[in-house]
Amino acid sequence: MQSNKKSKSFVASMLLILAAFIWGTTFVAQKEGLEQIGNFTFLALRSYLAVVVLTPVSLFIYKNNRKRIGEGDHGENKTFFSKRLLVGGVLCGASVCLASLVQQYGIMFAGVGKSGFLTTLYILMVPLLGLVFRKKVQPILWVCIVIATVGMYFLCVTQVGGINIGDILLILCAFLFAVQIMIVDHFVKTLDGVRLSLVQFGVAAIISTVGMFIFEEPDPVAIGEAWFSIFYAGVLSSGVAFTLQVVAQKNLNPTVASLIMSLESVFAALAGAFFGERLTPNEIFGCALVFLAIILAQLPVEELFELIKRILKIKKKR
Repeated sequence: MQSNKKSKSFVASMLLILAAFIWGTTFVAQKEGLEQIGNFTFLALRSYLAVVVLTPVSLFIYKNNRKRIGEGDHGENKTFFSKRLLVGGVLCGASVCLASLVQQYGIMFAGVGKSGFLTTLYILMVPLLGLVFRKKVQPILWVCIVIATVGMYFLCVTQVGGINIGDILLILCAFLFAVQIMIVDHFVKTLDGVRLSLVQFGVAAIISTVGMFIFEEPDPVAIGEAWFSIFYAGVLSSGVAFTLQVVAQKNLNPTVASLIMSLESVFAALAGAFFGERLTPNEIFGCALVFLAIILAQLPVEELFELIKRILKIKKKR
């Protein structure tokens, strides 16, 4: 039973690493797309694409589950959209939509590197929110959080300046992403992750569409020019990566999940290096610290400490 749990945690960790990789490589596409169309328009279109991708997948999984369980089916599989699924999806969708919009507006006022650091502060906010809901955080995870935060600072912050409106918006963005992670953790234990992600992006699409028509004037020509950025962000980042996050969190502690997801900025830096940008010694050191934190979070350190204690007790008795 214990080995099965560890196996599921390992698979979930790999899924989140893949999600972080996709998010990291999406940054360039997202930046280019937003140079041509507005924030609400970009978010609406990528969310609709995610819905298009997730709908057939969700229906396929739902029908297979119905066939497998048969007439005795009950609980959340009675209907495609249960009340609990809709509540969780609405909460996740609202938080993802607001976090994404706040992040884009924050980047307009803050530098890209500083934005990456402030956004990933959710690795601190998730365990703090967990304490509010009485979720225990192991001591080793607090150590990992500190190491990862220092690593993100070396990786992302190249210049230190005063606090501006962009910084405040990005800290708010980090909080909203932390809220989304905690909401997913609460609902995904009893819900199908793919359907939850489907509702999440359906809600995000509706909210951003309203904002698009109120605050922006969608230009079909500009949208056509940004089609690749929209496609990449909609299918891979929203449709695939966010769904991997929801599915993976079913078998992971939310604090560990947030640490793994912080690899997004590391992959973004490595992707930049792949396309010709040189990594500075500080950035390399930052990447190494984040990777160290992720590895420590995955190791059974607490079990190792317990084993050492037992060995010491045996020696004392002798």
